[in-house]
Amino acid sequence: MKISARNQLRGTVLLVDTGEVMAEVTVDVGGQQMVAAITKRSVDRLGLREGTAVTVLVKSTEVMLATDD
Repeated sequence: MKISARNQLRGTVLLVDTGEVMAEVTVDVGGQQMVAAITKRSVDRLGLREGTAVTVLVKSTEVMLATDD
């Protein structure tokens, strides 16, 4: 698979919270958690479950940074 997204983070699925149509998938990326909202159909098609190795692809027009100051 070739993809144009440059922000690619390897991680492991921690939790899949599935609703009627949508699901929230929580992924551990180096000790930090990222949450993706995707369709239930995509969860099923990708076979996502706790422990699944995934790549988080981030394609956005805006990225924000914060400090602890």
